[in-house]
Parts: sequence; structure tokens; C-alpha cells
Amino acid sequence: MSGGCEGCRSGEALDFDFSMAFQPIFDVRESRVWGYEALIRGLAGEGAYSILSQVNDTQKYRFDQLCRTKAIELAARLFPQGENLRLSINFLPNAVYEPAACLRATLLAARRHAFPLNALMFEFTESEEIVDTGHLQRILAEYRRQGFVTALDDFGAGYAGLGLLVDFQPDLIKLDMKLLRGIDTSYPRQVIVATIAAAARALNIEVLAEGVETEAEFTILQTAGIHLFQGYYFARPAFEALPQLNLRSAHDMAAQLGVQVC
Repeated sequence: MSGGCEGCRSGEALDFDFSMAFQPIFDVRESRVWGYEALIRGLAGEGAYSILSQVNDTQKYRFDQLCRTKAIELAARLFPQGENLRLSINFLPNAVYEPAACLRATLLAARRHAFPLNALMFEFTESEEIVDTGHLQRILAEYRRQGFVTALDDFGAGYAGLGLLVDFQPDLIKLDMKLLRGIDTSYPRQVIVATIAAAARALNIEVLAEGVETEAEFTILQTAGIHLFQGYYFARPAFEALPQLNLRSAHDMAAQLGVQVC
């Protein structure tokens, strides 16, 4: 691939640095960690807002590129070999200037660190308004051509909701934690989540519940047929490290499914 992203070439350089924390995604069907999401942090572990608030419009292209390369570099160093783990990276569709050109740095980083392309999952968020649906279609088509997993983050909390699934069918959707909070005591939430999960299955889309904090929330979500989970119930993010899984939670969940935790 020749050339590079025009947005990166013409944009401002960053006048700050940042790093990443990692939070596990747990698969109850296989009773194992499915992958890790890379989360932006300051160099001393400060929260994502301390970094995102410094990014201006002329820096967003370069920032998006650096997020990808930093996540891949850290994951290549931290991920145990042979465990088939996925790395989930967030991106803003409006920060992708041209899909193929903007992947140049990503592909180079993966090649440099021997990180398999099919282990990369890219999440685009529903909380960012999609101003050009054709542009997003081109991004997803190019990412699938490269072998990446595609995911829609914050589902149920943003601009378009179910309407996005009419135009775009990613490999996975992540249910927003605000939709899930208190689901064990809210019948309307239970009905809505079960309906979304059923629609996703019909479209051959995997569902991940994020922000799960309690056993009661997990129990209701599991009965809706959801198998991938992320949240404090399993582990908090660890700065530049892979956190220890809450094995008690993992064992409790596995016992409900009749499987064993290694």
C-alpha cells in the first residue's frame, strides 16, 4: 500500500502522550477470556477524558492512528502466546479519512509485532453521529477485507439505535451499560435486551454485554442468550497490564452453564 492518510499528513502533531489499559472480555460458553479491550489512559494511568479532552479537530486523524499502533504494540508484548485472544480497539468513523490509506500504520504495526490481523476487532461507537453512511460502509468493507472483526459499541445509547443495523451488520454489537444497569429489576429492560439479542442472532451478529457489575445482572443477561461479557464483575481495567480475572465470578458463571474454568 503506497502513500498514507492525507488527514494525518495535513493535521497537527500531538503535543501530549498517552498509553493504554486493558479490560478482559469473558466468554461463558468456552469459560475463558475471549479478548481484551484497549482503553485510553494518561501516562500515569489517568482516565480517558484527560486525554480525549486535549484532542482537537486537526489532530483526530493522527490520534486515531496512534491509538491503534500503541494498542497493538502493548498487546503484542502482554498477550500470552497461543491463546487466540482478540484485541479490541475503538475508532471514530469520522476520523478515518480514507479506509485503505488510514490502515497503513495499523498493518505496519501488526506486521512489525507479528500480531495476527484476524485477532483485531475495531469498535465504532453509536454515540458519534454518522454523517456519511456510505463512508462507514466503505470502512467496514475494507476492514472485513483485511480480516478484522467489526463491532458496534454503546448500542442502545446513541444516535441511531436499531436503525444502524438496517444499514450495517457488524460482526458484534456491544450493549451499552446504561441499557443494562438494573436490568434484574426492570422488566422493560429485560424485554428490550432479549428482543435485541434475538434480532442479532437472526442477523448472525454476536452480542456482548458491557459494564456488567453484579451476579444478578449476569443471570438475566445469560437467560437472554448472551455469552460475551465485560465489566467490573469480571475485572477492572489494568494499566499497561492484563488484569487478574475475578475467578469466583467466572466459576459461578461457569457452574450455571455446567462448564469448567481452567
